[in-house]
Amino acid sequence: MTATHAEPLSYPFNEEAGLDLNEAYAAAREAEGMIRVKLPYGEPAWLAARYADARLVLGDRRFSRAMEKEKDAPRSVPVVQDGGILQMDPPDHTRLRTLVAKAFTVRRVEQLRPRVAALATGLIADLKAAGPPADLVDAYALPIPVAVICELLGVPVADRPKFRVWSDAALSTSGLTMAEFERNREELRDYMRGLIAEHRAQPRDDLMTALIEARDVRDRLTELELVDLCVGILVAGHETTASQIPNFVYALLDQHEHWERLCADPGLVPAAVEELMRFVPLGAGAAFPRYATEDVQVGDVLVRAGEPVLVAVGAANRDGLQFADADKLRFDRGDTHHLGFGHGVHHCLGAPLARLELQEALRALVTELPGLHLAGDIVWKTQMIVRGPRSMPIGW
Repeated sequence: MTATHAEPLSYPFNEEAGLDLNEAYAAAREAEGMIRVKLPYGEPAWLAARYADARLVLGDRRFSRAMEKEKDAPRSVPVVQDGGILQMDPPDHTRLRTLVAKAFTVRRVEQLRPRVAALATGLIADLKAAGPPADLVDAYALPIPVAVICELLGVPVADRPKFRVWSDAALSTSGLTMAEFERNREELRDYMRGLIAEHRAQPRDDLMTALIEARDVRDRLTELELVDLCVGILVAGHETTASQIPNFVYALLDQHEHWERLCADPGLVPAAVEELMRFVPLGAGAAFPRYATEDVQVGDVLVRAGEPVLVAVGAANRDGLQFADADKLRFDRGDTHHLGFGHGVHHCLGAPLARLELQEALRALVTELPGLHLAGDIVWKTQMIVRGPRSMPIGW
């Protein structure tokens, strides 16, 4: 059976402020097959909102990210952006991913735990010394992943204000003109080229030096691939985690019994992080279309060769067919195989590092600041791919 649908629905569905999952996603999950959606720019696409459909599209090699370059891809901005490694298929994707993967193995990342834990408790000590109120984002959520990814990559933490602006623009849906997008991209590339030149002159024990060696000695990537890989690691390595830390706190405070439970038993933090990754719909909408390279049956829909599918991870993670009490926080789920870090060849490379950072950030808060509460109005990010507070005033 193949489902067909009429006029595509305007997309994305979610509001920028808050973390609610728009009710249109529930309707999409209950529809006969995937629905059709239309973003502000580009061609219409199928929307995979059910867990089974989402997991199939993310994991099936018959769906391509690289084909986006040849298409009028569905997108929120007028500019067709270069996605770097995120816009590659194997074997090119495998070649670049393999170069970076060694830095993000569970074993190597676990060695960072004492450093991240000390960083988190040190930031909280600074908060206490300064006294409330404080901005959880600027004083805590951003410094943790920024410090860690800068240390791994060999980027000066003091340059954070610079790359923060470039990162915001890279993830913006505000409709930058082609000239604005290219100027921002080249400024960030030029910044990274300067750091690469410094590392070439003075090699160090960090990821950037290892990637330079892969370029200069083993000829495993081009110079532009080296630059863009370092840019991608820097942006992806801090933005999502910096958003999820306050998102998790917001979700826990909203259902305060869960916050109290973690304060009473911090041993639940790893399970809580997995559940919050499932529960919190980080994306403002589905992005990164997958194009069918041949006709593929996805549930009740035959996706024709050349058609794009958008995967709504937030909706899939709330699918009641996969998760009991899908719209409730439950720390006793065990291994749910949530899609918070993606699935398939593009599964988040930095997932072990993100997990560790989120665990230690949350553990320090529930241990050191059990009385944490909102102390003013949250200012939410707008016109960004990811949702989360731009500032979050707290007291304790």
